[in-house]
Amino acid sequence: MKMVLSQRQREELNQAIADYLGTNNYSEALEAFRKEADLSSEIEKKYGGLLEKKWTSVIRLQKKVMELETKLSEVEKEVIEGAPTKTKRSPGEWIPRPPEKHSLIGHRATITRVVFHPVFSLMVSSSEDGSIKVWDFETGEYERTLKGHTDSVQDIAFDAQGKVLASCSADLSVKLWDFQQTFECFKTMHGHDHNVSSLAFVPAGDFLLTASRDKTIKVWEVATGYCVKTYTGHRDWVRMVRVHPDGSMFATGSNDHSIRVWCINSKDCKVELRDHDHTVECIAWAPDSASASINEAAGVDNKKGAHQGPFLASGSRDKTIRIWDVSVGVCLITLTGHDNWVRGIAFHPGGKYMISASDDKTIRVWDLHNKRCMKTLYAHQHFCTSVDFHRNLPYVISGSVDLTVKVWECR
Repeated sequence: MKMVLSQRQREELNQAIADYLGTNNYSEALEAFRKEADLSSEIEKKYGGLLEKKWTSVIRLQKKVMELETKLSEVEKEVIEGAPTKTKRSPGEWIPRPPEKHSLIGHRATITRVVFHPVFSLMVSSSEDGSIKVWDFETGEYERTLKGHTDSVQDIAFDAQGKVLASCSADLSVKLWDFQQTFECFKTMHGHDHNVSSLAFVPAGDFLLTASRDKTIKVWEVATGYCVKTYTGHRDWVRMVRVHPDGSMFATGSNDHSIRVWCINSKDCKVELRDHDHTVECIAWAPDSASASINEAAGVDNKKGAHQGPFLASGSRDKTIRIWDVSVGVCLITLTGHDNWVRGIAFHPGGKYMISASDDKTIRVWDLHNKRCMKTLYAHQHFCTSVDFHRNLPYVISGSVDLTVKVWECR
């Protein structure tokens, strides 16, 4: 196949070849080439090293082209296999897709928790730098910083209307922030003897639960700031507390490897769940929408009747996620796949999936009824510490030791 070069290009190429032959002392070849190509003996300076330059840039471009082609084929595969456009996919099927929509920076230390505001397009992040930051997750804009804690902020939670934000810290305090107008701290509660690691509002919003390294769980009256009840039973640091959506019970996970489920109205522990071989880092109550998938995964034969639940998921330093039927105290499902501690879990509002964040730097999407990891997002440069799923918009947020908060769009 004859390459078509213009007269000028041909002359340039001939000059460059002559220069190459000359600089490498191929004198006989140079002489013969000059004769045949009808070249003068003077080679202009601008052709010095031109052939080598072009040669290396071609190789560099080839490499770039190959990289882009790989990326393109991944994206095409994504489109064909699992990510129809938003219009074709129902919200129940939305899952987070790479790359992230926003990567937000501003914290000066590890991000400990990320949570969505229940009403506005805001999200909040807490950090070991002692601050809480508010961001707009749709635009990726930074809104404000809440300052008041003197040590690492360990957890944050909104009441159901999003009017009050609660935060707890290694400084042993629990703070309440006005999220309607002033964004000021209007109450500080003291009572724990050690790092306060987690908190959660009771759905009605009049009480707040806190869990601590002092091995206790406390209940606080929001209106007065008084501690009205203390639960004891765990043998080590209580890492997380989460209240069931109906407000009748709550669950806690601990360094003693157990999960306990407690009645809110009495001080009784209903059930103790022990199957993890290490600290239980995180827990999440399954929404009603997940019951069918969980029953399917548990392989229920219809003669016995389905598991009624309520169902609770737990993530542990043993790298597994377990899903429990709390009413009978048994583990129904174990999900394995993470290569390091599981730090955060959240159910998909549609109930078919669950997402988890881990120290292996990934976020994984789990297909519940098939008990398998269906997608892995290489989300952060360092440990992923927290993840949240928006209840009705297609967004997921994650926080990490790499100091970034990331917003992922689902489709």
